[in-house]
Amino acid sequence: MTFYRGRFAPTPSGPLHFGSLVAALASYLDARRAGGEWRLRIEDIDPPRCPAGAADAIQRQLEAFGLHWDGPALWQHARHDAYQAALTRLVDQGLAYPCSCSRKQWRDYPVYPGWCRQGVREPGRPVAWRLRSDLGLRPVVWQDRLFGEQCFDPADLGDVVLKRKDGLWAYQLAVVVDDADQGISNVVRGFDLLDNTPWQRQLQHALGYPEPRYLHLPLILGEDGQKLSKQNLAPALPTEDEAVRPLLHGALTALDQAPPAELRAAPVAEQLAWAIAHWQVARLSAEPHRTHGADAALPD
Repeated sequence: MTFYRGRFAPTPSGPLHFGSLVAALASYLDARRAGGEWRLRIEDIDPPRCPAGAADAIQRQLEAFGLHWDGPALWQHARHDAYQAALTRLVDQGLAYPCSCSRKQWRDYPVYPGWCRQGVREPGRPVAWRLRSDLGLRPVVWQDRLFGEQCFDPADLGDVVLKRKDGLWAYQLAVVVDDADQGISNVVRGFDLLDNTPWQRQLQHALGYPEPRYLHLPLILGEDGQKLSKQNLAPALPTEDEAVRPLLHGALTALDQAPPAELRAAPVAEQLAWAIAHWQVARLSAEPHRTHGADAALPD
């Protein structure tokens, strides 16, 4: 059997919600069905967005739903040296450059136009570090396990930021370095991150990292048609068993797994045992988003 190691990587900007549960559950089931490992990574590289206690609350929520991870959690706030080493390698290859431009300066362009590629336009100002998307792997082609073949030219997406002007690390570099260091073989996540994959594949190629398999899931929308998110004040997942059971059943329904109705009141362990035994990616509908199964399961 091919080695499988998956992961769930929440940002601790607040508690998990139903959309988070759907993503975590799919990742967990995919790993357990394959007989593989499931790791937890706390993506806390942006401290101003991460209130005290949020990461602990997330771990309690996962445990309440029976989603127990393997090994210790990886915390991004302790990973500065690894990210810096990767950035240095990219700079040495001519694939990363400092940029003094503000978003306001290029707001009339669809993507950053690369003004600082040949040198910082405004020396002495704070700089971010960007990826030379025009010099990396092009085009980027991969087979998504749900949405099929994907083909992007990263240059059309612009030169993504790798390190911010305030010195904080950006998502794209951190996630690639961490996936490689954790030995992640399979990434299961929401459709909203599908168009991030080209930059990540460029970085994996440039840094000589293995390329994980990707499965992007339909996003769960609320009644207002907006993505369920912490920013949109989606209700937090409960941790009380009587509230957890129907929500877990609802998440399985949202993943098109068709759990039996009588399973709705079953203990968490029983629901998960059924779900692992019956998990099939082929049951998922290839649609970017959906409301199916969410509203009925959301807590009041």
